[in-house]
Amino acid sequence: MAKFNIAVIPGDGIGPEVTESTIEVLKAVSKRSGHEFSFSEVMAGGIAIDTCGEPLPESSLTVAKESDAVLLGAVGGPKWDDLPGKSRPEAALLGLRKELALYANLRLAILFPELKSASPLRPDIVENGVDILIVRELTGGIYFGKRGLAPSDECLPDGTPKGLEAFDVETYSEAEIERILRVGFTSAMQRRKHVTVVDKANILETSRLWRKVTERVAPDYPEVAYEFMYVDNASMQLLRRPSSMDVIVTSNMFGDILSDEAGMITGSIGMLPSASLGTPGTPGMYEPVHGSAPDIAGKGIANPLATILSAALMLRYSLGLPEEGAKIEQAVRDVLSAGYRTADIVLNGETNILGTKEVTEKVIEAYEKL
Repeated sequence: MAKFNIAVIPGDGIGPEVTESTIEVLKAVSKRSGHEFSFSEVMAGGIAIDTCGEPLPESSLTVAKESDAVLLGAVGGPKWDDLPGKSRPEAALLGLRKELALYANLRLAILFPELKSASPLRPDIVENGVDILIVRELTGGIYFGKRGLAPSDECLPDGTPKGLEAFDVETYSEAEIERILRVGFTSAMQRRKHVTVVDKANILETSRLWRKVTERVAPDYPEVAYEFMYVDNASMQLLRRPSSMDVIVTSNMFGDILSDEAGMITGSIGMLPSASLGTPGTPGMYEPVHGSAPDIAGKGIANPLATILSAALMLRYSLGLPEEGAKIEQAVRDVLSAGYRTADIVLNGETNILGTKEVTEKVIEAYEKL
């Protein structure tokens, strides 16, 4: 049996609660499968700022680099909102993605049948279900481009001084675009074989390069149909016909926005897992899409299912244990089918409302029955 080293970054807000639940599920996997998981907890985000004076201590980064995979809870909160960009908790995420070379973010937006009535969309729109994989480029684009803030000597046409002027530059290379496209097309081969490349090619030069590279890469995947779609239209089509979407491949910023929109279609952002991947053989990072939710931290009501499902992705993509990952996903479905809910996904008339620990116990029980 194999042994795996997992770096755990609980982070801020509800992060410690949902990662603790996920570790309990992984311990159950270990007990049943015989595979051994060693957990090394490190700090990043707001708690690292308060403790160490920086969002991503070098010691935490070292542990992450030496691990087989990284499990992250959540970072950030209003306590640190007034800090400058490089000193904010979110800088830890950007640092981890850059240092671990995690260029591909996979976000699943699945509307479970048991939660259809929780979706804000009309029943007729989601009656065929929703199963979308958003493949977001993660280490390029405007989030990593040149930026600055400085006084301007110029004036508006009416003579008003511009004052401070800020800029953020979007940059993409052919190589960056090709590698994320190949992740998307390869993923589509294992799904419904359709890719939607989302861009803003009518305005942005970077988007026009995305289209050129797509036209060159697509023939390598003759079984996969593909289309181009402007990001504003894509945001509308996600609401109009989400069931028709299969794999969406897009840039860093567009993927950030569209994945949150897709998350709300599924009824709760607390249900969405994600995987951030780099070169095969390097550690991937797995985290729920939801934020740190400081308003409910410590109350024992946080939904751990997105983090647990992220661990299922970790078993599949980084640890080479796809069968165990599939069992975790099935266990979550079984818990939902049995009518158990956390407060964020409870529907009218439902009474089986469980806290963080209780729903985790139900998942473990369901897993052990498989």
